[in-house]
Amino acid sequence: MPRDELAGYVADLRKTGARIVLANGCFDVLHVGHVRYLQGARALGDVLIVGVNCDEQVRRLKGAGRPVTPEDERAEIVAAVECVDLVTIFREPTVADLLLELKPDVHAKGTDYTEDNVPERSVVHSYGGRVAIVGDPKDHSTSQMIEQLSAASK
Repeated sequence: MPRDELAGYVADLRKTGARIVLANGCFDVLHVGHVRYLQGARALGDVLIVGVNCDEQVRRLKGAGRPVTPEDERAEIVAAVECVDLVTIFREPTVADLLLELKPDVHAKGTDYTEDNVPERSVVHSYGGRVAIVGDPKDHSTSQMIEQLSAASK
């Protein structure tokens, strides 16, 4: 859903008493760790919104050759995951602006974080939201998958 439509849609959902959860990430090559993260996030509320990093930010975060999958396709794949209700692409270096626009009840992050080191923690607390860590241990990695595939093709 385009960002300019999302805030109004979330406001309407909030009027119904829905508990809004926001998860975010690159989701470059979807793997079981991503699915478990999204399932854990969805379990925290009634509506799961996923912010997908744009291509430019993925390149900055992950380096040359990334993303493997373009942003529109990554968003479409994430949207196809059963527990996901809405997906939007964000272009900023962090998800802070999206958090301030939507003010989700919960900002869900994966287990590579703790509640104390989530970069947007103070933003979430500023509007009364909470940060939650969900998913399985960080045993899965898109970068590792790409390396394994590259090595196997040689």
